[in-house]
Amino acid sequence: MAGLLQSSVGLLRWSKTRPPGSSRLSRQIVAWVFFSLLVIEGIIFVPSYLRRRQVELRDLEQVSEELLFALKASAMGGQDIDTVFSLVQAQLKPDSVVRGAALYKPDGTLLRQFGDAPDIDVTNLDAEEMRRQLNEGRSRYDVAWPSNQFQGQYVLAVRHDATGVQQAMVRYALAIAGLVVLISLFVTLVTILVLERLLINPLLYLRDDLLAAGEAASRDNDPDFHSLSLNRNDELGDVAKAFRQMFERVSHEIDERRQVERALLEANARSERLLHNVLPVSIAEQLLNQETGMAIASRFDEATILFADIVDFTGLAAEVPPTQLVQMLDDIFSAFDAIADRLGLEKIKTIGDAYMVVGGLPTPQNDHANRVMAMAIAMLKAVKTFHRQDGNPFCLRIGINTGPVVAGVIGTKKFSYDLWGDAVNIASRLESHGLVDRIQVSETTYQHLQHLYSFEERGCIDLKGRGLMRTYLYCGEVGDERVVE
Repeated sequence: MAGLLQSSVGLLRWSKTRPPGSSRLSRQIVAWVFFSLLVIEGIIFVPSYLRRRQVELRDLEQVSEELLFALKASAMGGQDIDTVFSLVQAQLKPDSVVRGAALYKPDGTLLRQFGDAPDIDVTNLDAEEMRRQLNEGRSRYDVAWPSNQFQGQYVLAVRHDATGVQQAMVRYALAIAGLVVLISLFVTLVTILVLERLLINPLLYLRDDLLAAGEAASRDNDPDFHSLSLNRNDELGDVAKAFRQMFERVSHEIDERRQVERALLEANARSERLLHNVLPVSIAEQLLNQETGMAIASRFDEATILFADIVDFTGLAAEVPPTQLVQMLDDIFSAFDAIADRLGLEKIKTIGDAYMVVGGLPTPQNDHANRVMAMAIAMLKAVKTFHRQDGNPFCLRIGINTGPVVAGVIGTKKFSYDLWGDAVNIASRLESHGLVDRIQVSETTYQHLQHLYSFEERGCIDLKGRGLMRTYLYCGEVGDERVVE
């Protein structure tokens, strides 16, 4: 019993295990039940109070009836009414509730009175009418006995001391009020005990389970809902089961959405990786952020372009199976890609056995010619680590030119970052007119590198579409190469 009381009181106050507001419904229910009982008991109490006061006043009338009977007896016995009236007055005790009396003729003429005279109006009093009057202070109670009590000869008015009645009614009111409060408290306690078991605790469990469901959905785990352990077969039990079914559906939908989101993120990451492999990072980001259908192109006043071609690769293709040929080419170009990444250069494309790389874009570089020259030297060294079917190492022809170019991405499908301009064509011609395992540079590139590397002038050669142009061949030994890292 003590545990139930403690639990019930706990519903009405804040505790560390229940946040503020968790017992608001309990307090509201308790308040409504308690005050409703008070109102109902109050409505019942008022008629009871009035009836009790009437009973107390009738008790006073019984005392005054003694005076009435004495006067009636004297009247019937033929005695002098004044003598009898004086005798009754003398016999009244000091603590008697009769404070005074007055004797009237039926027409209201006063014959005799003693003590505190009554204020009740006896005129026009019917022969059988008994009149009563309680003064405003409720301390005096007057009663008029009709003339039929005296064979039509007299009317008797008696004043009573009603202070005892007033005190008794105060005690009665206090007793009834205390009883009402006790009954209200008892019924309220029983109500809250029932509500705690049948309604409040299940609602709090559902509230806690709802919070746990929110955390579980964000953490992707399955909580143990306490409300389901109640095993109730009423409406709240149905609500708990419906809540569990809703949570399972929502969890399933959230799980499916997360799987879709992860798949989309993975697909997007793969797409971005592929795009970054095809295009420079800055160009790829620009392409992702801009509107579709817009070409991306920039002019660079100066860049250094390198073309490299594997010597006699066409003859090798006729001797080696395609799968093996592609694997060999992939190994060689992968080595070249590593060199380009190390030197901060941008690979543009491969065309068959030709390899194209540029320095100075899309991010400008002051030493782009030096970087490209260092790559050309490293490429000649790297290609010697790969061997043909006959055991001989592969050989390269390399051409390098420096000049203005336009670089960008055009079209809407199969994006590629490409270069345009006369400087690109010259670099390609320098490679095709170059010598085996030699690096041929234009005069413009020579002007950038002559203070760093040793060159020999090859003279003027006839380049297709360009005519005679002066070119230079790198002639330094591998041990003497100065390479930009």
